[in-house]
Amino acid sequence: MSEEKFINQNITPKNTSINQKGNLEISGVDLVELAKTFQTPLYVLDYETLKQMALDYKKAFSNYEKINLLFASKALMTSSVAKIIDSFGFGFDVVSMGEIYTLKNAKVNLDKVSFNGNNKSRQELTFALENKINRISVDNFHELELLNEIAKEKNIIQKIHLRIAPGIECHTHEYIQTGQIDSKFGFDLTKIPNAIEKIKNEYKNILLKGLHVHLGSQIFETKVYSDAVKIVLEKIKMIKEDFGLELDEINLGGGLGITYTEEDSPPSVFDIANVIISSIEDNCKKLNLNKPVLYIEPGRSLVCSAGVSLYTIGSEKNIEGIRKYIALDGGMADNPRPSMYQAKYEAAIANKKDSIKNEKVTLAGKFCESGDILIKDIELNQPKAGDILCVFDTGAYCYSMSSNYNCALKPAMVLIKDKKAYEIVKRQSLEQLVQNDVILDID
Repeated sequence: MSEEKFINQNITPKNTSINQKGNLEISGVDLVELAKTFQTPLYVLDYETLKQMALDYKKAFSNYEKINLLFASKALMTSSVAKIIDSFGFGFDVVSMGEIYTLKNAKVNLDKVSFNGNNKSRQELTFALENKINRISVDNFHELELLNEIAKEKNIIQKIHLRIAPGIECHTHEYIQTGQIDSKFGFDLTKIPNAIEKIKNEYKNILLKGLHVHLGSQIFETKVYSDAVKIVLEKIKMIKEDFGLELDEINLGGGLGITYTEEDSPPSVFDIANVIISSIEDNCKKLNLNKPVLYIEPGRSLVCSAGVSLYTIGSEKNIEGIRKYIALDGGMADNPRPSMYQAKYEAAIANKKDSIKNEKVTLAGKFCESGDILIKDIELNQPKAGDILCVFDTGAYCYSMSSNYNCALKPAMVLIKDKKAYEIVKRQSLEQLVQNDVILDID
């Protein structure tokens, strides 16, 4: 791996520093003042960090002339985020009708969108076709039949990728592995001929363009990408020889890991780009295939390092000789990852960032679950009630997985750009919390 560190290899956003007040700031914006203005919990996204990671992706794959970069929307999807990422020239990988609708709301061109997912409904597929989604990544035989039926009703030919399970396991949490054989996603390799047979002979309103694999998330290995390329291109060769179909697109998904803690050591986007491009060139030469159009779908690695979360410290509980709990005004409802995946984070007290860390504490959420622990055994500088805590690397899968557990209100989100903070998601109100409730008149 290269010695220079890139965005996904840093814990903090690009322009993180201590100002003259001794407060933590990002791109010239004081996080303590930000917490006062917008309250906490608060999601914060830094434009410059996001832009730099997007530029890194474009530069890393610039030597491959047939590249389509799609943002994996499930990592973070708001209308402003969609508009910003669209401005960087990225398309979008979506997994729901809601994500498509958010793109429409942001007036994003849907010509560069791929619709993925293992159980798309008739309503969702109809909505996708009505909005001229560019590619559908088909996951199973049921979807093949349903999609062809809908496309036939609408008198269109829909371009698709077949998502396959390549049988590759990554060394990551079992819940975020998706490429192995035992997975709910994709066609088993042995079932590909059956799927091709149906597409060629039965489903006339489907046009197969290529194969799609997704290996998982928070990947720290590079070899899995070269293995995936080899498997996909060998299957394309088999389809050409056995069925006379020449596929010219491959989608390798995303999954590049980031540095959440000092223990993490992910490759950079340049490292995986070199591996992918070299593997495509070598395998195409070996198999006598033309180089395909390449789709890459970064999610976490594009947005995560650009995001931080701010909390206000409240109560404490000191169990002598065992543990000191410090309670926050948020927790598993705004960041469920530690509870779900045992995810680890780094944090700092934003109003004491330049002080020495000298006390081991456990940061607990406010929700009614013993497992609502945000960070266990972290060294902080004497945290006290009223301090502002900044948790790093929360740009992905925090807002998008947030909930109203305990009827908590979902936090606001602000974007830092040009030394100013812009609210891009308003804090949920009590009225919005119950706006869909229906009260029955029961005697």
